[in-house]
Amino acid sequence: MRLIRRRLVFGSAALFVSGCAWAQRAARRIAWFGIGRPGVRSPFLEATLAGLREQGWETGRNLALEVYETGGTQAEADALARKMLASNPELVIVYGRDVVTLHRAKPSMPVVFAFSGNPVDAGVIQSFARPGGNFTGMSLLSLELAGKRMEVLREIFPDMRRLGVLARPEHAGEPREREVSETIAAKLGITVSYVPIQSAEDLGDAFAALSRQKCDSLVAFPDGLMLSASPRIAKFALDARLVSISGWAGFAENGFLATYGPNLRDTYRRLGHYADRVLRGAKPSELPVELPQTVEFVLNTRTAASLGLKVPQSLMLRADRIIE
Repeated sequence: MRLIRRRLVFGSAALFVSGCAWAQRAARRIAWFGIGRPGVRSPFLEATLAGLREQGWETGRNLALEVYETGGTQAEADALARKMLASNPELVIVYGRDVVTLHRAKPSMPVVFAFSGNPVDAGVIQSFARPGGNFTGMSLLSLELAGKRMEVLREIFPDMRRLGVLARPEHAGEPREREVSETIAAKLGITVSYVPIQSAEDLGDAFAALSRQKCDSLVAFPDGLMLSASPRIAKFALDARLVSISGWAGFAENGFLATYGPNLRDTYRRLGHYADRVLRGAKPSELPVELPQTVEFVLNTRTAASLGLKVPQSLMLRADRIIE
């Protein structure tokens, strides 16, 4: 699989994109806030901007964009949030763990978010139907999808008997995801071994626990930490002969056997539509938070071959993408 990245070198933590002076005066000022890598344009940002373009917004013409890339410690992210808010953008678009970072900073302007957890459990909104404050957007956590992953894994590996669940209890909504997963597993006659971690440093102990409990399969609850650690998790699963699944395509790209969950590009493109509605005067307090509208099923047949698994043709035909 060939991976092509478009790169843009940032001169500082905040990138200000603008056109000529007259365009800048007419432009609406928005900020992007979230984890990023210097010099690498976020694919989530690209998808969000694509959604905004579909609604008639373009940087350099009627939109001025500031990009604030977090990273490092939580204290550094908190400091960058204060710096961003001091610039007083009209709208902030935030994603990942920094939804909570920004909420803690108490912004006064509208905020549109994409959050991998449950924003009600995180205290960011009052309810999905009526957020009630100045935050609204998309939640990637769908409990229906959590249950579906169990069923997909069983179809791929009918002999599975003990499923390892790798999860972070601090991730908002994790207890709900665990409950659904355990309920579906019980219906399928599968025993669950729940292995929580706090950080990537805990993965060694978690792998040892999964091995001791003789798991034959693995699900990693998707969040930013799990995705960043997914190459290491996938290598362990392959070495231990575990069939593995998670919720975002990036896990399969990094070696997991399969993923079933939201199409992140479509989700972030939809986030651009949300930003458009706020820019045109909609109140975040009255804009319901949405769940993913498009789902994708990704199979990694290289991993299947390494495990000696023959994926049923019916599943191959259902896959939205196959990594060979």
